[in-house]
Amino acid sequence: MSVFAMPSVDLPCGETIPALGMGTWNLAEGRHPRKVEIEALRAGIDLGMTLVDTAELYAHGESERLVGEAIAGRRGEVFLVGKVRPGRATREGAYDACAESLARLATDQFDLYLLHWRGSVPLEETVAGFEDLQRAGLIRHWGVSNFDLGDMTALLQMPGGARVQTDQVLYNLAHRGVEWTLLPWSRQSGCRSWRTRRSNRGGSPRTRCSAASRRATRRPRCRSRSRGSRAIPASVQSRRPARPGTCARTPAPRRSTWARTTSWSSTPPSRRRRARSRSR
Repeated sequence: MSVFAMPSVDLPCGETIPALGMGTWNLAEGRHPRKVEIEALRAGIDLGMTLVDTAELYAHGESERLVGEAIAGRRGEVFLVGKVRPGRATREGAYDACAESLARLATDQFDLYLLHWRGSVPLEETVAGFEDLQRAGLIRHWGVSNFDLGDMTALLQMPGGARVQTDQVLYNLAHRGVEWTLLPWSRQSGCRSWRTRRSNRGGSPRTRCSAASRRATRRPRCRSRSRGSRAIPASVQSRRPARPGTCARTPAPRRSTWARTTSWSSTPPSRRRRARSRSR
């Protein structure tokens, strides 16, 4: 049970889910002891981050097995999210992929199942496959990931497309393009955009903090020199911030947060970096 009151949001279907969850990309790849990664996931659940996101693509299925161990005995506390890769997103392929993922997770149902990104398989076929999975009881809801505004518009125009629950997208200090098109549309349409915040720059799988994040969070250094008639006290000089790069040493899962209606204050489009990398 969580010791904190976690903010929540509502899906279009009306179900309430945590506003902050955990992603599992880069887990189960030997970067940290397996026990430590499992403990990190369990600690997150204890803190109220009961939304756990994984995918068959992560560590070739080993991430799903690790998540299965972490949530063993606690499945009822977790909102479990999975993903099918585009190459398997046919009507029959999605069913097989979902069943295999559930077997690795040692559970019988996903709360939310996403198309990882749009590929060559027609969306109509993928949607039909997701509806088959719902009727079979293998998933409760379905959504998409890495869809831009054009993809979402096309999806909503096809039969069954309006039942999409969310669009998982990349969003962090270095990639803010969704602020200008997708998020405003999301607030108007009622479809949740799930913002994935990576700690790295440029879509690289490395877990170090991005330079943009470090610049944004770094406090200015204090120097013992006079500025006009005032001198900075020596006691202030010792309050130096922790090295920004140390956050990469924590084997914590990637954080995911659901976009809610808010007021956006952004840099002009001419100054921002356009997002080219996919959310993981």
